[in-house]
Amino acid sequence: MMGHANIQVQRADHVGFAVASLDESLRFWVDGLGARLVRTGEMGGEFLGQVTGAHGARVRLAIVSLADQTIELLEYQGLDRPSAPAKPFDPGFAHLALVVDDIDALLARIAAYGWKAQGTPQPIASGARAGTRVIYAVGPDGATIEFMQPPLVKATTDPTS
Repeated sequence: MMGHANIQVQRADHVGFAVASLDESLRFWVDGLGARLVRTGEMGGEFLGQVTGAHGARVRLAIVSLADQTIELLEYQGLDRPSAPAKPFDPGFAHLALVVDDIDALLARIAAYGWKAQGTPQPIASGARAGTRVIYAVGPDGATIEFMQPPLVKATTDPTS
């Protein structure tokens, strides 16, 4: 084993998605999910090439905030793109999981933005999250969000009161 210096991950900062159209993605995140637009911008040059490996590209970007999560949307320009997006089961693929209060209503809403559920929401059978309904939804760019709806907590009545 290699020796390890005293390093500690302090916190997660953001989740990023490469998108085909920044404008369409913003409509989904802001209008569809209710995210708050924090800022937009552009970058390129040596900085972008050294950080991302996208040498010669330019990027239009937007930062949105949703449920205490910062999400970076990146529209790369000037690069060849793969003809088909990666699949949620491809090695290296990542997804964001969001907890929602009504998974069925949410799936109906996001369909208008081109997002497709990969099946029907399924309840987790056992463990700490038993009863939580989950589903992956894939957007027009191939980005994947897992939506999770915890079971309703039934109010208990105290028969002695």
